[in-house]
Amino acid sequence: MRVSQPRVAPLPAEKWDATAKELMGRFEGEPFNIFKTMANHSELMKRWMVFANHILGKSTLPVRERELVILRIGYLCRSGYEWGQHVLIARRAKITDDEIRRIKVGPDAKGWSEPDRLLLKATDELHSDAHVGDATWNGLAKHYNTQQLMDIVFTIGQYNLVSMALNSFGVQADPGLPGFDI
Repeated sequence: MRVSQPRVAPLPAEKWDATAKELMGRFEGEPFNIFKTMANHSELMKRWMVFANHILGKSTLPVRERELVILRIGYLCRSGYEWGQHVLIARRAKITDDEIRRIKVGPDAKGWSEPDRLLLKATDELHSDAHVGDATWNGLAKHYNTQQLMDIVFTIGQYNLVSMALNSFGVQADPGLPGFDI
C-alpha cells in the first residue's frame, strides 16, 4: 500500500446509511475494504458500481484478457490493493503465476502471444499518454471487434481510476491478498 494507514477509513456496518446497506447486502460475506471505504460516499458508490459491474461482469472481453489489462494498470499505478485482488481473480481464470510475474515486466517480456502483448502495450500507452497509438490499435483490431476495443479502453480507464482512488484513500489490503512480490 502507498500509505500505511487509511486516509478515508472503512466505515463500520453500524454507520452505513440505507444506500450503503442495500449495496453491501449484494455481497457474500464480509465486504472488502474498498466497499467499506466507498460507504463513506454511498451515492457515489451506487453510481460507480453500475459502471464497475459492467467492466467486471458484463464486458465483451474474455476474463483472461480483462485480467491481463487490470493487473498491468494496477501494477503501473503501484496499487497494491488492486494488484492483490486481481491476482486472486487471475488465478481463478487460470492465469499462471509465471504470467502474472511477466505482467510486471510488460509487453516486451518473452512468451506473450501477439494479442496478449498488444493488450499490455495498449495499457502502457494509455497509462503514459492517454492514447492508444495507431500501430497498437490496428494490431488489436485484428483480434478484437469494435465493442471489445471499446471495452479494452474502458477497462483500463476504470482500473486506472480505481487505482488512483485506492492509493489516495489509503485503502488497506484485505486479509490474504498477495503483494507485488509474487
